[in-house]
Amino acid sequence: MLDTADLARRYAYPDDLDRPWVRMNFAASVDGSATAEDGLSGALGGDPDATVFAVLRSLCDVVLVAAGTARAEGYAPVEADEVHTEIRAGLGLDPVPPIAVVSRSLDLPEALVAPGQIVITSAASPPERRAELAEVMEVVVAGEEAVHLPTALAALHDRGLRRVLCEGGPSLHGALTADDLVDELCLTIAPLLTAGHGPRIAHSDHFAGRSLSLGHLLEVDDVLLTRWLRARS
Repeated sequence: MLDTADLARRYAYPDDLDRPWVRMNFAASVDGSATAEDGLSGALGGDPDATVFAVLRSLCDVVLVAAGTARAEGYAPVEADEVHTEIRAGLGLDPVPPIAVVSRSLDLPEALVAPGQIVITSAASPPERRAELAEVMEVVVAGEEAVHLPTALAALHDRGLRRVLCEGGPSLHGALTADDLVDELCLTIAPLLTAGHGPRIAHSDHFAGRSLSLGHLLEVDDVLLTRWLRARS
């Protein structure tokens, strides 16, 4: 396995960003399932994926995640022992990145209702719950009915949060792809055939067809660690 410093160089965000750079991070089986037998993604990719996961969190300004994924995966605020603090210090970042959870219903894991965390919602969300959450965490209203993702990213940009790591789920990934807001995809391909009814890494009502170019491909214990960049004209 590559060492942490080498991985940090390989996965570095572009320098001098003047807009949010959205990086998606997913694991999938060879036949395209985004979940293992337990219905969660954590079992896919094993130790190689976990190593890259920690590096990606160490490099970002903010972790973006949909509320459904946050509930299913048991999200809580990032702890210092979950990231490489020396990487973050070298980049001039806070010791841990905040989590920005996207939710229209405001049904959040209780662990994420904590100081320093962000919830991104729409004006159609329950106002009483919005006010309740605002007493503890930062609430960003982006859009009227559904969350308007360009507005949400602009709000993160205004807060100096430009290195965005999105950890799913598939519907949020699909919505970001449909709006052509995804700059790169870090995809771990697990050496596993699942069959079953596991979801793909992105869902959308319409075909998007966004071209990508291969940034790198690493192989560790038959696990493929890939980085794909949006091919923009």
